[in-house]
Amino acid sequence: MTSYFFNDLLSTIVDRGRAIVERGRERRPSGRSVAGLAEDLLSGRGEATGVAMARDLLDTYASLDSAGRTGFFRALATEFGADPETVREAARAYIEDPSEANAMTLHGASEPRRQELIRRLNRAPGGTAALVAMREDLLQRLRDHPDFKPVDDDFAHLLGSWFNRGFLVLRRIDWSMPAAILEKIIRYEAVHEINGWDDLRRRIDPPDRRLFAFFHPALIDEPLIFVEVALTSGIPDAIGPILAEDRQPIDPSQATTAVFYSISNCQTGLRGVSFGNFLIKQVVDELARAFPSLKSFVTLSPAPTFRRWVEAQRTSETNGMLLPDDEAVLALTDTPGWNDDAAIVEEVRPVLARLAAQYYLQAKTDRGTLPDPVARFHLGNGARLEQIDFLGDTSPKGLSESYGLMVNYLYDPKSIERQHEAYANKGEVAASAGVKKLLRGAPEPKVLALAAG
Repeated sequence: MTSYFFNDLLSTIVDRGRAIVERGRERRPSGRSVAGLAEDLLSGRGEATGVAMARDLLDTYASLDSAGRTGFFRALATEFGADPETVREAARAYIEDPSEANAMTLHGASEPRRQELIRRLNRAPGGTAALVAMREDLLQRLRDHPDFKPVDDDFAHLLGSWFNRGFLVLRRIDWSMPAAILEKIIRYEAVHEINGWDDLRRRIDPPDRRLFAFFHPALIDEPLIFVEVALTSGIPDAIGPILAEDRQPIDPSQATTAVFYSISNCQTGLRGVSFGNFLIKQVVDELARAFPSLKSFVTLSPAPTFRRWVEAQRTSETNGMLLPDDEAVLALTDTPGWNDDAAIVEEVRPVLARLAAQYYLQAKTDRGTLPDPVARFHLGNGARLEQIDFLGDTSPKGLSESYGLMVNYLYDPKSIERQHEAYANKGEVAASAGVKKLLRGAPEPKVLALAAG
């Protein structure tokens, strides 16, 4: 009832504002550009007209073709920054008198005008969703237009504030949810494709399965990020049994392990806004309360750049990561179906396991970070690299990305903060003794980089 009341009230405000805006348009030249509408919105003062003008601008932007949208971002970059002279005057005043008042004046003067524009656009009905979609358009253009980066910085700054943890709502997704939400879960799944409604039901309906998602009040029925969980009797080393159609569910009260086997970000326009660390920690708390028998909280994660990294070592002039006989063994994996030949599998297994340990414990990108994005995420959250799973994912995608390799990251509530600090401050990778043991016989690290993508 309350939600409908405020929606109706806002619609009434917008409608009245539109009437005022339309009368104003009669006195303005026709064919106003979207940048011109942005100037009008910034110069306006009335709340009703401002909301209506914001909606008009967003509607106009939505009607633009690709070139028109690029032109709008160019205008934001060149015409809606901070005024240099105003900043200089405020800076001189602060240098002469470093008072709190002058500091605030300098702060206000240095803020780009486009930040206020984005704030005003957010007031329109559906404004938040439209801005998230707008940033997705912007991100697609950054590679070809690096001069748009300051615009993206402003979007990221404001969206990070609006989507902070205090506004997020955790919801369990089950078969009773509206079909519109369930359809989006199918569409947004980014790790292990959901093949229709029956497959989705197998992932959320059995008693030993859970799916949790974060939502935001401004994006109704739009999940931001979700995690799929399997309750098991031990740490799994392959994804196949978890996703098998004919598997037999277990009594969740007897489960000892919660397995986070898929984490999917849903909104490209919110890239860089951190949700995953909050999601995992809150889900751990929820599951621990619901199932006291749970002793371990682990992931079953892909290694999306492992094969590319190994191929880089194979073609490197220094060949710093490989032992003399490794190339001949790795060549066996160039033949499709190698993983179905037991003799080849046994020959390849120790080489790939050792290289995986080097990949996670020694390799760095040109930027000095771990080459694996999934590892950066989980280790940055305070997890420990617990287990390397050879041929954990033999799907075509798994074999092409990682020779089928998967890994388990362990979330131990007692050590999360300590491990997070060690990784964040010193780059130390928390790893189990079993993983470290795989490094035996490895060559001394030389050039281990994989160009950052």
